[in-house]
Amino acid sequence: MKLKDLEIIVTAPPAPGWGGRYWIFVKVTTDNGISGIGECYASSVGPDAMKAVITDVFERHMQGESPENIELMFRRAYSSGFTQRPDLTVMGAFSGLEIACWDILGKMRERPVWALLGGKMNERVRAYTYLYPLPHHDMMEFWTSPDLAAESALDAVGRGYTAVKFDPAGPYTIRGGHHPAMGDISLSVAFCKAIREAVGDRADLLFGTHGQFNTAGAIRLGQALEPYAPLWFEEPIPPDNLLEFARVAEAVRIPVATGERMTTKAEFATVLRTGGASILQPALGRAGGIWEMKKLAAIAEVFNAQMAPHLYAGPVEWAANIHLCASIPNLLLAETIETEFHRDLIENAISVEDGFITPPEAPGLGIELNEVLAAANPFDGDGLHLQMQEEPCDYVNQNSFLGGAPPKS
Repeated sequence: MKLKDLEIIVTAPPAPGWGGRYWIFVKVTTDNGISGIGECYASSVGPDAMKAVITDVFERHMQGESPENIELMFRRAYSSGFTQRPDLTVMGAFSGLEIACWDILGKMRERPVWALLGGKMNERVRAYTYLYPLPHHDMMEFWTSPDLAAESALDAVGRGYTAVKFDPAGPYTIRGGHHPAMGDISLSVAFCKAIREAVGDRADLLFGTHGQFNTAGAIRLGQALEPYAPLWFEEPIPPDNLLEFARVAEAVRIPVATGERMTTKAEFATVLRTGGASILQPALGRAGGIWEMKKLAAIAEVFNAQMAPHLYAGPVEWAANIHLCASIPNLLLAETIETEFHRDLIENAISVEDGFITPPEAPGLGIELNEVLAAANPFDGDGLHLQMQEEPCDYVNQNSFLGGAPPKS
């Protein structure tokens, strides 16, 4: 059995766009007719350019190869171009194709992917959700309102979630790390206070920042949040200097989590060796795929670190996350996004029930992609999956981050 054909499917989630402007799915078919689905979480270039990268990676390193030879294909993609170092774009392409290979292997053996990764360690996977506006909330007001966030958190807890994530500090800028405005610190404290008062000890608070602050600014903000005991302080600084994470971790009494913008075990190993993070958040459609992150989970065990796969993408990457989560002993949480579009694209094959996800028993990833629905929602914009603003931090007016829901562009 050899990998033969590739189809790339780009779809755009309907407004408000939870999960990004577009998702890139790949469908890989073998010479004996077995198809696998994967998702490439790569946003360094637009989807048209990314299609070319995915095609090149497939044709150069994978086409004609057995889907079993995942290690070999990874080493080709990682090293063949005289690179042999983490590369977000190439690894983003390979990751989605690698996920599709696992889907094929599971279908071929009539077993779920988790069974091929060492079996089921976890009967259920603890899920967490980002705080999104409720139907009656004003979309713009929500992101800077502690009271509305607390109401959303209480709703999530009522649905069984035991952890909720939010990121009120803002802004989301290309200019690198900055010192937070005093108003951003005050607003962040107000969010933590309101949400903690609403949910009590029924849920962990997960504080996100999207790497917006410099080291000193992250420490200043993190120390202000300590009285509310968040479970984690997520990506407090940009990922372009991994050694600085250790300085934040040493100064703030909140566990540091990071990883959504990192790729391969090589980058994650740096923060583990330096003590920069104790919670790792790989995005499997970017980080090297399922097998590479299975290796990372084993490395993380040695450092007493836990895994919490990240999701700001579509449901195929989510499915891959769940199979990895089912197979590892050092699982903490798995991010999830519950929208009608996410659910319908995989025909509700995987779902959150009372705050937990039951790993699927069906072969492969346990899902089938609704290609008709995906094709009915094409991406016709010109923005990237997520885009950061060019304007710097505003120290006069209130900053905000619009929850990752980009306007149509």
